[in-house]
Amino acid sequence: MITARALPDLPEIRPGDDLGALLAGVARDSGLADDDVLVVSHKIVSKAEGCIVDLATVTPGVEAQVLAHRHGKDPRVVQVVLDQSSEVVRAEHGVIITRTHHGFVCANGGVDSSNAADADTVITLPKDADASARRLRTALRRGAGAAPAVVVADSFGRAWRHGQVDVAIGVAGLRPLADWRGREDRQGRELRATWIATADQVAAAADLARVGKDSGEPAVLVGGLGAHVTLHDGHGVRALLRDRHEDLFT
Repeated sequence: MITARALPDLPEIRPGDDLGALLAGVARDSGLADDDVLVVSHKIVSKAEGCIVDLATVTPGVEAQVLAHRHGKDPRVVQVVLDQSSEVVRAEHGVIITRTHHGFVCANGGVDSSNAADADTVITLPKDADASARRLRTALRRGAGAAPAVVVADSFGRAWRHGQVDVAIGVAGLRPLADWRGREDRQGRELRATWIATADQVAAAADLARVGKDSGEPAVLVGGLGAHVTLHDGHGVRALLRDRHEDLFT
């Protein structure tokens, strides 16, 4: 049986906070086990790591000003988006899709103002969410006596579909993909395309366990996935990203 429950009593996270110690403190009495998966919102990781930009310090360049004028956006925010991105993939109808320096294709380079402490600041993605996940796993091992897999999650849109779904942007100790290609279905037919994005599914399931995006529940413990949890941290989220020559949408 798969279970998902939000961890209570996590305080507002601020730059410089020891997020690993704080998570260990709230997880210690939750029955945390090595075969669990702890899913954390990237917002608390970014806040703890200081991935926050004060817009008063941003001077927008020409490209940012042009994009902002065309799409009705704050040119300072657009400049932060460009700074976080390796390229603008597409910009239409007030939406700017970019490829981040991590290789993620997403709206606004992952730059977001929701749940920012100050109205004139924006939050960016962690510089290396895989490394963040590894550090959190180590901190949990030391502070809570168990080393669950850790997934850092963010909300992404999907091609051809409305709405957003939480996906993994950082992974430690979890096989991000379950490859069923080459196996057989119940009728004995070979499976040729079944490649399950386990880390993304865990991230999405965890999001359902929260009361809402405004609930103050940024950490969710998911149980029942021990078959996908590994002793080693693994290679992270890179396995989930398509090579550019395989990406039909960008």
